[in-house]
This record gives sequence, C-alpha cells and structure tokens, in this order.
Amino acid sequence: MKPAIGSKNDSPQRTSETQGITLLKTSESSNLLKIRHSMSHVMAMAVQRLFPKAQVTIGPWTESGFYYDFDNPEPFTEKDLKAIKAEMSKIIKHHLNFEKIEVSREEAERRIQAQGEPYKLELLAGLTEPITLYTLGDEWWDLCAGPHVTNTKELNPQAFDLESVAGSYWRGDENKARLQRIYGTAWETPEQLEEYKHRKNEALRRDHRRLGSDLHLFSIEDEAGAGLVFWHPRGARVRLLIEDFWRQAHFESGYEILYTPHIADIHLWKTSGHLDFYNESMFGPMQIDQREYQLKPMNCPFHVLTYKSALRSYRELPIRWAELGTVYRYERPGVMHGLMRVRGFTQDDAHIFCLPEQIREEVLAVLNLTEYILSAFDFKKYEINLSTRPEQSIGDDAVWDVATNGLIEALSDKQWGYTIDEGGGAFYGPKIDLKIEDAIGRTWQCSTIQLDFNLPERFRLEYVASDGTRQRPIMIHRAIFGSLERFFGIMVENCAGDFPFWLAPEQIRLLPVTDEVLPYCEELLSQLQLSGIRTTIDRSGDRLGKLIRNGEQNKIPVLAVIGAKEAVAGGACLRSRYDGDLGLVTTQTLVRAATLANCKQNSRFLI
Repeated sequence: MKPAIGSKNDSPQRTSETQGITLLKTSESSNLLKIRHSMSHVMAMAVQRLFPKAQVTIGPWTESGFYYDFDNPEPFTEKDLKAIKAEMSKIIKHHLNFEKIEVSREEAERRIQAQGEPYKLELLAGLTEPITLYTLGDEWWDLCAGPHVTNTKELNPQAFDLESVAGSYWRGDENKARLQRIYGTAWETPEQLEEYKHRKNEALRRDHRRLGSDLHLFSIEDEAGAGLVFWHPRGARVRLLIEDFWRQAHFESGYEILYTPHIADIHLWKTSGHLDFYNESMFGPMQIDQREYQLKPMNCPFHVLTYKSALRSYRELPIRWAELGTVYRYERPGVMHGLMRVRGFTQDDAHIFCLPEQIREEVLAVLNLTEYILSAFDFKKYEINLSTRPEQSIGDDAVWDVATNGLIEALSDKQWGYTIDEGGGAFYGPKIDLKIEDAIGRTWQCSTIQLDFNLPERFRLEYVASDGTRQRPIMIHRAIFGSLERFFGIMVENCAGDFPFWLAPEQIRLLPVTDEVLPYCEELLSQLQLSGIRTTIDRSGDRLGKLIRNGEQNKIPVLAVIGAKEAVAGGACLRSRYDGDLGLVTTQTLVRAATLANCKQNSRFLI
C-alpha cells in the first residue's frame, strides 16, 4: 500500500548502523565526561592558536557536549568554526598529553599574569587550595580540576563537531563583559555522532514553535506582552480535549474539582511564605480599595484556604482536590521559550490532605493515575527520582521518616525503579519527580509528588482525630503535566504535530472534486458531526492535488476525496496519514471506523 504524501514515513531516515544506538548523557558516563571536558580544552587551544587575542574564561562539559566562553575582539563566523574544527583535528592527531599539576596560589597567579588572562585571575580568586591546572602538550594550560583523558589519541577526530556560536555574559551577569560561547559535541564513535545529529535534526523538525505556527495552534503576540499564550481555535480544541480527559480521569480517581481566584491579598502570600521566598518570580502588587493584591504564582494557598473554611474530621480524610489553575510568574526575557517557559500558564494542580498512615496508599494512587494519564498521550518510559530530607528542614524526625517511607513503599508497590537524591528534598518535605522520554530519546521533567509539612503549619490546618484532639494533616502537592502549556509543547514535539486521531483538532476533511458533489458532502459532514467526529469540508474550489497537499500540510489524519463516482456509490475515497490510500469505503464504514478510533486514546483509524 503506498504511503500518503507527508505521512509519518516521511521522517528523516537513519542508516542501519545508527538505528538502536543509545546516547548517554555526560552525567551517565565517566568516559564521555573525560572526552567532552578534554575536547573543550582542545577547542580553547585551537582558538588561541588561530586567534591570539582571544581570552579564555570557562569551558565546562554539558550533557551532550561542551562549550567554552571567549572574549575575542571580532565575532566568530561559520568560516571560523570550520577553521577551529580543522585545527582541533590537527591537535588531536599530534597525540598530546594531558597532565595535572598542583601549584601554589602565587605560582598560578604568576603564570596567569604572564599570559595576560584577567578572567583567569578572577577565577583564581574564587578557588580554594590545592590549586590544580591541566597542561595540553607544552604550549597550553588552564586552571582545572579535571578529569581528562591522558592523551589526545583517546579522542576520535571523526566523532566530534562544533555546533554554534552564541552570546553570553561573564559570570552570567548582564552588567559584565559580553562573551562568545562556542558549543560543541563529542562522542566515542562516529556512529554515535551520526545518531546525535539525526536526533538534533529531528528536534528541529519537531520544534513546537514552528509547528504551532504552521498548524495554527497558538501564538505569542508581542503587542500583548512576552510569555503570554494565545490559543487559536485548533490549539484550543486540542487543549479542551486534554482538559476533558484529565477531569474525567480525576473524577474516576476520587478527586473533586476546584476553581480559585487569580489574585489574592498580599497578606496571603506573606502567610504562605511566597513573598519571602518567591518574591522575585511574582509580579508586583496592585492597589485595589486600599488593599494590596498580587497575581498568584501558585494555587496551593487557595486550596489551603478552602480546606480551612470548615473544621475537618479524620473521617473525611483523605480529601483530594484538583484544579486547572492559571498562575503568573515573572520570567526573564532571555529564558522564555515558546510554550516551555512562559509568564502565564495553567498548572494541573492537585492537593491531597491525608493522615500519616494514608501516605503510602495515596502516593501509590497518584503514581497509578500519573501512568494512566501520561500513557494516554503515548509517554510510557519514565525516569524516577526520590529526593530526601536536606540538612536544613522543618518537621520532626518521626514525620519525615513516615513520609519518606511512604514514598519508598509506594514506589516499591508500583515496582518502578528510581534513583535517590540524598538531601535533595525541599526543606518542608520529600518528593518524587518523574521525567518522561519522548520519541527521540529526550527526557522532560513533568510530574511531581511533593509532601509538605510547611503550609499546614503556617496556616494552622487541623482535623479532629479519633481521640478528639486537633492534629495537623499531611499535605501532598501533586502535578502530572506540570503545566498544560509546557506539556502541550512536549506533546507536539513528541508526535511532530501528527496528533493521534482522538486528539486531532480536525479528524476528517472532506475534499469535493467539483461543486456538484457539495450537497452530498454536506450530508456526510452532518452524519460525521452527529457521531462526534470533528469534520470539515474544504470549500476552496482548488484542484484535487492542491486539496490533498493542503490537507497533508495541515496533518489531517484522514482525507476523504469525493467525486461523482463516490457520491453515487454513497461513500468516499480515503487517504490516511498512517496507512496511505485506503480506497473507496461506504459512509457507514467511514462513520463506524471514525467512531471506534475516537472513543479510545491512541487508537488507530482502521478500515
């Protein structure tokens, strides 16, 4: 069967040698860490050979490569990057040794002054002894603690590349010197580099910002302000479907839905602690009726006030409340990125108020719900992290032990593997973080389960225990998507804009070959819409080839071509993005197949 133009089969192809290659992060491989750290030094040496006036600053590894920041009089060009890469290859082929040397502060300062490197002097001032540097051959060195390979012959000249040049600031301070940052990547084998480049190209093809514009899903309008999302009809339809599925899943899991205000008196934020600890991320206050209000950066205090509005009994617990609540946080202009970092976004927040002995059961239920919801959007590979009590914390030891053990036992019940971040929890409670893996192997932080001993104490939350005493409830913060906007962006990139049938904003498009078949198209449209299928008619009057191209550019799951023959037969000739040409089918078959595909998440449209 011939695939439809623009179908999923059109994605860039990998060679058979690169398929199935695992690409480790630097933090997951001690060998890659040495390779990438060493490559950054090789790059710096090459730059200073070719550009003697360039001064080096810092050159760390990243999770997929390395970078170095330079102060150079002239901007680096693409031609310069090619020359730098060629020089790096020469350095590697000379089999130069990396040598670690321990020096006194005075000796380090003497060496730096001889080089005329003021940035290194500032770095030296912040170092504690012993002070170490690494030499590369006889002509280049830098302050460094390592680790590195022992010789450049351990670096593969066919397994690295220089990727881009970007602006940066010394020490990340916009008021300090403007620098140039050269990014590179390095791997153990050329095959790994090829796979990395494939995934990088795939990431560009899947960029949610481009797809959001091409598919008319959303926009961010400068006239309204940075980081504020405008949902267009097609994107809004997908968002509504996500929200409806989310709400139904929560009702079935014993949650009730809340709606809370977008602003609150400034004293609420003082009581919650947000004004002290989160003020830089909050928008400024507004004066209304001689009271100061601020936009909410989080929903938690509103759920706390709802709990506090009545005296609760232990018989009522656990209480599970969820909200799709829009919050507002200040983000610096340089960090905003499409839907991933915005200033106004909707959190799928939920809070559970429970007894200490209910923690394990409630957390397990959250893990099950998380898996159910994420898998509906085709995210089935997870990375789990458990963060435990830090040195500075509140709450007594017994409560921390019960809470941490509850998280561990729930993960054990779920039979999910996890890593422990000792001391990485918040000062007010331990937490579980869940990352999802997308179609090209990237991981994204989404879900969080955070236990909280702080807000119940600050707001003096109580319940009447079985013995008649007043006790503090355990509060569990919980988000599955994290934010609807960010999850939407991740989801768009995961499916490259090819939404599964149940989520597609437009599921079927009818393509009339002539105006004479429009009355039949109207009848078919009515039947499909009455069956709950999102269907449109292309009324542009364009030639059939263009109608099909437009439908496939819009990534419509099913195109139904209707000419005189199809109208007489009472059917349509179908083209599927997944399965190509499906031939002539009857109206009854079309409606039945669409209804079946629409009633279950991730179901294929099958004839």
